[in-house]
Amino acid sequence: MSYLLPKLKRKKEVDEVIKKTEDLVLVLRFGRDDDLVCMQIDEILMKTSHDLSKMAAIYLVDVDSVPVYTKFFDISLIPSTVFFFNGQHMKVDYGSPDHTKFVGTFKTKQDFIDLIEVIYTGAMRGKLMVTSPIDQANITKYELLYKDI
Repeated sequence: MSYLLPKLKRKKEVDEVIKKTEDLVLVLRFGRDDDLVCMQIDEILMKTSHDLSKMAAIYLVDVDSVPVYTKFFDISLIPSTVFFFNGQHMKVDYGSPDHTKFVGTFKTKQDFIDLIEVIYTGAMRGKLMVTSPIDQANITKYELLYKDI
């Protein structure tokens, strides 16, 4: 289903989208088109893109094509989804140590829709960090490991 969503293949394209997307939540899914878990999240993103078109712009970013952003956002697990609003990186408290990105896939379309609504309303009120409405049971658990610190 990833062929139905726009793809960003270069750093310059990612920079342009971040700068030019106004008054919408920018959703950047970092992953690979041939990964099964990425295919699951892509299906959810594709099915909700029309419903959320007034609140969000959704793009796919291949982790191998844009290594600068892969390193900047510390994308070590895929898929990872990063959110922006008016060029500002939006952080979400998922109840995990990392608030910069959502790691894994959304269990349901409604989880993703609820998250976008919370990010959008929070951003419109000037907040840079919001609390996730997703049930903790539906959030992928992982450990943060810091190497060579």
